[in-house]
Amino acid sequence: MAEFTMPSLGADMDEGKLQEWLVHPGQPVHRGDPVAVVETAKSTIEVECFETGTMGRLLVEPGTTVPVGTPLALIEPVAGAPEKAGKKGPPRRKPPSPPPPPSPPPARPQQVPAGLPGSLVAHPPDEHPRPETVPLVRRLAREHGVDLTALHGSGPEGRITRADVERAADTRPRRARVTPLARRLAGELRVDLTAVTGTGKNGVVRADDVRKAAPGPAVTPVSPRTAPAHKAERAARERTAAMRRTIGGLMSRSKRDIPHYYLSTTVDMAAAMDWLREHNRRSPVSERLLPAALLLKAAALAAREVPELNGFWTEDHFTPGGAVHLGVAVALRGGGLVAPALHDADTLGLTELMAALKDLVTRARAGRLRGSEISDPTITVTNLGDQGVESVLGVIYPPQVALAGFGRIVDRPCAVDGLLGVRPTVTATLSADHRATDGAIGARYLTAVDRLLQRPEDL
Repeated sequence: MAEFTMPSLGADMDEGKLQEWLVHPGQPVHRGDPVAVVETAKSTIEVECFETGTMGRLLVEPGTTVPVGTPLALIEPVAGAPEKAGKKGPPRRKPPSPPPPPSPPPARPQQVPAGLPGSLVAHPPDEHPRPETVPLVRRLAREHGVDLTALHGSGPEGRITRADVERAADTRPRRARVTPLARRLAGELRVDLTAVTGTGKNGVVRADDVRKAAPGPAVTPVSPRTAPAHKAERAARERTAAMRRTIGGLMSRSKRDIPHYYLSTTVDMAAAMDWLREHNRRSPVSERLLPAALLLKAAALAAREVPELNGFWTEDHFTPGGAVHLGVAVALRGGGLVAPALHDADTLGLTELMAALKDLVTRARAGRLRGSEISDPTITVTNLGDQGVESVLGVIYPPQVALAGFGRIVDRPCAVDGLLGVRPTVTATLSADHRATDGAIGARYLTAVDRLLQRPEDL
């Protein structure tokens, strides 16, 4: 019997509020399945299961705030599966160890593609192997609750595509998407969210939808504000203030404990922007790219080339990351920011990365991030170019050891091949931890970013 505990979703988290259970006792769960919604000082996050088995007794009621490490539920292991020893916690993506040879050998041995995270092998050995898919398709399947082993892929060699998952998802009932404010208001007004029709984008249930569905006299647009509405607004203000305190405390700790050093370089973006215009001219609207996709992919590939900047400083030594999980700083509409991870960003094609980025930003602002997306980043990128900023020197998010920054792409006079001209350029910066690296290693990283952006067709 394993314990499902309140996970640590970042260096700034000491406690969390269990907002909602997504499963019930007796329901089968697989490693990586979202099983609960947890509210932290910065965001509302879907927490994944770290075991495959059956959900047992729920130990904590929704609405309860408990410290990190508190048991939330019990998970009964799969019959015949060995108990796992060691400390339990949220799943971490790392390269899987080779599976032991089965005895007796089955007719079709299960194979795990090299380099896939072990947390994606969600079924015990005696079930059908999960088909090979790209990370974006696996993420989409988890979000819609689609079992990949039950699908027949329409792609080359039977590969499951995004369209296969979306078709399967259309036949399944979907859980309504609800904003965090609407969810809190529903609890205060005792409104059943399953009976509320959302009027927001893509059917999202908003606070106004909950107020209209509340029992009692209907509230007209000219009616005075009700006490519950005042209470919800006050709670939102308090939440924003708590987020600012949390961010401030973590950044103060970072500047106090981490000896930062800073580097910057100006990157000629002429080749990248020419390639981007031509790509977008030939591509359908759904596959068009923003410059951010090129910058993020270059940052991820450079982190793979310079692994000394891709990892964590823990217990007075550097631990390299098992993959490049690129944290992307996202500004929230209510104030504050989060930096969830684009998993395996160095392996994604530009179109896949662009789609994953849009999905990540949308869910971050709707409060529907996953626990692994918050706890997994190995290096973070902040891009303030869309805000008009030309350069940014960020503060490292511990326990990471580096943060890359990009500003706005601007036309500047440049000397090229002995001639003066005007070229699109971007300022790339690096904030790094002097305990883990020095300026020479940081310079290698920025040089790699520059070189990669000169050959955008290879990204």
